[in-house]
Amino acid sequence: MYFMVAVSAATLAYTHLRMAPTWLCVYLPIALIALSMMRFMQWLVPIPAEQITHAYASSMLRRTEFFSCLMSVGFIIWALMLDQYGGPYEHGHVAVFVGISVMGCIFCLTYLPRAAHTVCAIVLGPFLIYCVARGAVVQMAMAFNILVVGLIVLKVLRDSYAAFLALEASRDAFETERAQAQRLSEENARLAHSDPLTTLPNRRYFFARLDSMLARAQEDTTFCIGVIDLDRFKPVNDTLGHAQGDRLLQVVGDRLRALTCAEVTIARLGGDEFGLIVEGDMESASRIGQQVCDAIHRPVSLGDTAVSVGCSGGLAAFPAAGSTAHDLFDRADFALYHAKKQHRGTCVRFSGELEKLIRSEQALEAALQAADLAQELAVAYQPVISTRSMQMVGLEALARWTSPTLGPVPAEMLFTTAERLGLARKVTLTLFARILDQVRSLPHSVHVSFNLAPTDIADPDTVEGLLSAMARTGVRAERLVFEITETSLIHDAHVARAALERLRASGARIALDDFGTGYSSLSSLHQLPIDILKIDRSFATRLDDPVGRRLISAIRNLARTLSLACVFEGIETEMQLMEATLAGFDFVQGYLLAKPDSLDAILATQEQRRIAAA
Repeated sequence: MYFMVAVSAATLAYTHLRMAPTWLCVYLPIALIALSMMRFMQWLVPIPAEQITHAYASSMLRRTEFFSCLMSVGFIIWALMLDQYGGPYEHGHVAVFVGISVMGCIFCLTYLPRAAHTVCAIVLGPFLIYCVARGAVVQMAMAFNILVVGLIVLKVLRDSYAAFLALEASRDAFETERAQAQRLSEENARLAHSDPLTTLPNRRYFFARLDSMLARAQEDTTFCIGVIDLDRFKPVNDTLGHAQGDRLLQVVGDRLRALTCAEVTIARLGGDEFGLIVEGDMESASRIGQQVCDAIHRPVSLGDTAVSVGCSGGLAAFPAAGSTAHDLFDRADFALYHAKKQHRGTCVRFSGELEKLIRSEQALEAALQAADLAQELAVAYQPVISTRSMQMVGLEALARWTSPTLGPVPAEMLFTTAERLGLARKVTLTLFARILDQVRSLPHSVHVSFNLAPTDIADPDTVEGLLSAMARTGVRAERLVFEITETSLIHDAHVARAALERLRASGARIALDDFGTGYSSLSSLHQLPIDILKIDRSFATRLDDPVGRRLISAIRNLARTLSLACVFEGIETEMQLMEATLAGFDFVQGYLLAKPDSLDAILATQEQRRIAAA
């Protein structure tokens, strides 16, 4: 715009060189042209993007409006003064200069309509008045024609500017909607990868990140994953309610979030299980794992109650423990299982020894799945002896499994594997059926004790199967004792109570095995229908200790107060037998009296003792 006005002014001054005074056709236009070129050069200088702010742009537009007014006034006064000289052609050139300059400025100021209107008013208004005042018809017609064209151009300009504003408003609305959609998409992505309770990353995010790390892993890449599981969380959930259990998980989530950083990712996998990814070696992962255990172990205030839960964890390193997400997680989970079983409260590293255990357990699982339990399962018995008569009053049934491929398998491994495979009910009912078949050959005064696992107590179908087997075989329930451990009570005391009450209602008795080793023993005596206490074998070694004898006597007095019979397990020496008898225990069990054996061998041994005593 400034360049156009400068060129037009230069040509107009040139045509009036010999007709107008020098100051009017040289000096004054040079000043006006210089001002125009100065503004032209200012607009040629690029403006840094970071400098263009709303305030800066507003200042530049106001400055443009000011210079437009100023220069419009200067050029129209100069043009009208110049029109005093020359002939018809020169007068026509002035009119052309005014018309072309105004139209050009209007188009150049399309997106600054206020300045365009101002220029049009400042130039065309005085020009029209000037032409009317001179009385020249031709000039009046040209001025009127230029005014009409200018007004039409201004109308087009206003419509174009309105369309421009509508377009900008539409673009702004579109940008706003797109920004909202982007925020919504980001929020949905965050929610899709976040746990709603703890706000930690969730299982989906954990495995997505693990897959991503595996995809970009190089030969020298090392990182570790871990599986963390809370200890003693279920009793808190059952005792204080799910709302407080959720609150506990939120506090744990806050503590774990404080341990996260660029190299450490902690996610909630579900329930009270958390996942850990550490970009570093096993030493770093072990250190982080211990920090996690320490953070979780700190007491948590839940209302008026302060609770303390711990955690156990398993760690597996890439690539030593596996090269796929499934292998790494499976081995970390097995290390967690080993920690729960052998090193509760710590993080266990997956190692070659655990690899051997995995393979042996896999072989054990395969053997149990293919086993003919009716043929391979057997029962051994250990007598319960009366200290008064030294005669057998009962037998404890013990499971034995001899696999055709693996040979003899310890009972603990049998039940652990069966529970893991979902075969616990089948194993229990098969053993119980075998025992019921053999009970018929026993004297009516001898009872048989049968051990129930925690999963048996928690499974109503297993309890129903036991009752159905007794009814089917016609064995009197009074001859049976069902032994449970305190572990059965930890899972769900209400379910355990209901199951034991059903068994006891049939006429069978309930014995609490390994008494004295669990934290809930005293409360168990009040909450559950118990008939017999079996004192854990660890107390037998304390029978020759004065403090130990006082503790054992206290247990015996407690049992008498509650009208419970007592069986002292683990008797291995004559001294222990004598001390147990003197302490008032009526029944004992242990290797001194008889080792577990087949029923025929036990009955033959007891018959020999009876004959020898006679």
